[in-house]
Amino acid sequence: MAVKERKNNTLASDNWVNKSNALNEVRNNRMSISQMRLFTIYLSKINPLNIESREVIFKLDEYTKIMQFKQTNTTRLIKTAEDLLGITIKYWDKTGEYSSDGLTGFVMSQLFKRFRLFKGENNEWYVSIDCHDDAVKLMFDLQKYYFKYELWNALQLTSFNQQRMYELLKQYEKIGERVVTVKDLREWLGLKNDDYPRWDNFKKRVLDASQEALARYTDIQFKWEIAGKRGQGGKINSIKFIIEKNNDYVRQITLDDYLLEQDNPEYEHKEPEEFERPEDEEIHTSDKETDTYLDFYSEACDNEYSNDEIQVLHDLLKDIVPGELLSTERYDYLRSKYHEMQSRKPKQSRFGYLKKIIKADLENK
Repeated sequence: MAVKERKNNTLASDNWVNKSNALNEVRNNRMSISQMRLFTIYLSKINPLNIESREVIFKLDEYTKIMQFKQTNTTRLIKTAEDLLGITIKYWDKTGEYSSDGLTGFVMSQLFKRFRLFKGENNEWYVSIDCHDDAVKLMFDLQKYYFKYELWNALQLTSFNQQRMYELLKQYEKIGERVVTVKDLREWLGLKNDDYPRWDNFKKRVLDASQEALARYTDIQFKWEIAGKRGQGGKINSIKFIIEKNNDYVRQITLDDYLLEQDNPEYEHKEPEEFERPEDEEIHTSDKETDTYLDFYSEACDNEYSNDEIQVLHDLLKDIVPGELLSTERYDYLRSKYHEMQSRKPKQSRFGYLKKIIKADLENK
């Protein structure tokens, strides 16, 4: 059955995401959770029956909240635009082309082709995003081989792995089970060879974390078991997922709720049209240092949150508990606040609630 045509592409709380199986199974570079949310909201705004809806317009305030900006300026907007336009997708050519050397045809392209910041007739600023021409056939004219879900299922998931796991299993919800190779799963999740190379880490950080998150925040839940024969040295090659309807999720958060829970962007000047590059150069830690301290503080929250969200929490913590970048006092404080949040069993976003109680301490300091 073909998808129903939408009347417009406004940001509605009850938007549905229609996603082709082919798009869902592309091999892509790993996105941040903010980029993944933006892409999901983008899919919820297009009309899959009308290719002319491919250019999606966000109010600047919406865009900055989705991307979790702390401050809005030209430099930051250019950087996120470059990052978005740098996202690539790869999918196998279905023509059956191959060679005796084992070559298989594939297509690799950008996901988006254009990012535009502009001022509308009402004197407000907007962001426009358009998908790449090579990605069009994966997003439009969906007649069969697609699945759909309500947008709220993606809004409280806290990592790229969790959202991709949700989509990969949602695609097979009606069948009730799905067997995948570990190799395929890692590629669908955008994992590199050095990301969770040990099975125990992959199980904890990907499978177990996703299982808990989906049961808490989405309309499906899953169990998994090892499938097929093991490889050399007992290597696990395939996993069988058993997919079930979930009636025990916390709540169906609306997009309006999600945006309200994000902090208002802080502009460097009173008027957004006065965007300028900051005069002072930012001080960046190396990627290795960043990974180290984000992993350190992520452990305090049982690895529930994405790196982007841990960074937001850490920026609050450093003003409450001064000290070195890797601070046991800061870790213990975050751990205590995480347990406090859990004990209160918030009905709203767990990340938003944790951030709220930390900010309360900051304001009372």
